[in-house]
Amino acid sequence: MSSLNQPLTINSCTIRNRLYRAPVLEGAGSGPDAPAIYREAFETNSRAGVGLIIQGNSCITEEGRSAPGMTLVNTRERMLSLKPVTDAVHQHGGRIFLQIGHAGIYSMEAWHAVYARERKGPVLAVSKPPIHVRAATKGVPLKILTTQEIHDLAKVFGQASAWAREAGYDGIQLPSSNAKFIHQFLSPYYNRRGDEFGGSVRNRARILEVIAEHVRREAGEDYPLTVKIPIGEDAPPLSPHTTFDEGIELCKLAEQFGYDALTPVGLSVFPHGSLCRGGYPSSITDTKAIKERFDEALDNSKLKWAVLKWGYRRAAKQYPFEPVWNRPFFTAAKRAVRIPVFAVGGIRTFDECEGILERGEADMVGMGRPFYADPELPARLLAGDREPMLCQSSNRCLPAQQLGLKSACYNPEVLKKRAEMRRRISTAGPR
Repeated sequence: MSSLNQPLTINSCTIRNRLYRAPVLEGAGSGPDAPAIYREAFETNSRAGVGLIIQGNSCITEEGRSAPGMTLVNTRERMLSLKPVTDAVHQHGGRIFLQIGHAGIYSMEAWHAVYARERKGPVLAVSKPPIHVRAATKGVPLKILTTQEIHDLAKVFGQASAWAREAGYDGIQLPSSNAKFIHQFLSPYYNRRGDEFGGSVRNRARILEVIAEHVRREAGEDYPLTVKIPIGEDAPPLSPHTTFDEGIELCKLAEQFGYDALTPVGLSVFPHGSLCRGGYPSSITDTKAIKERFDEALDNSKLKWAVLKWGYRRAAKQYPFEPVWNRPFFTAAKRAVRIPVFAVGGIRTFDECEGILERGEADMVGMGRPFYADPELPARLLAGDREPMLCQSSNRCLPAQQLGLKSACYNPEVLKKRAEMRRRISTAGPR
């Protein structure tokens, strides 16, 4: 049996193998069809043998999603409506964790014209935004949380975790990366607070500690709680940022706080392609539905369009695709902690998966975008298939995620290859 096929236990949850679907948005939103959209995506993956699915970021408050396609789980009713999703995954032997979080200053009520006009309250912030992002928040009412309000927000994480367990989710992941709200607490680029949640690495990490306390209190000590950790941050020159050593310290602190596993990542302080490295997503202009949605979101502003394109081009140039680009981060974290470490970022072959596991560099290996290109990918990987994956890391799927469209592969070359592969398998028949 290959290393990829070995089971792994995380707290009370036993996962049948070491392959996981990393969290990406499905564009499901919060409408009555959301459970069906998730089920369509995840049931195929589970049937194909994936060990664990981490369902992409869902928001714990009424406002605070980074994109329209994110799902709200701010009430028990909304969370329990997703039980058909967990049932479908479990039916085929898979396990499923839920990411829960908030976007902070990058909430769509700040950047999306339609939602900004309907905004019910100020956008939440850790501190006054850094100078480089103030233009993006100009005219947006901000609420810098008080110390007590942060504790109150941590309670919301705990309550949402209890509802998630009731809905059948096998565990929780906190999305402390890609400039989401918890990342804004952890990073000195955003966090300029002078209270117990600001200053030293230990104080900035206190948000993880208080959330863990409430999750344990509400969902139980045996409920798996995992977290993404930014290890090394890229930031504008002379700006404060999380260093490599500080990132390792954050990993150790997460273990001390009782987290059951962690996913270390290297990334930028900005919410762009540093987390999904690859090409310039030309779908923003050559795909009609995407272009129309951006026109609406950006209020047909030529300036905002120019900034959007510049940001995507800069990310593509600064962060081109590299095989296993997070290896320095997850291998260092694995040496620093005793809890399981999840590897993600540019893992694209069976040999890469096996090598990471056999060398003890991480305990789970995951990928996100390749599941858009090939929902039945787990069956081939777990069988030792060394054929190249269909995903080309073109990033044509990213604008759809940002706009709330159905998340899927938007690369016509990949779709053509997938159709050819399915015809070949169909023609060959059972072996």
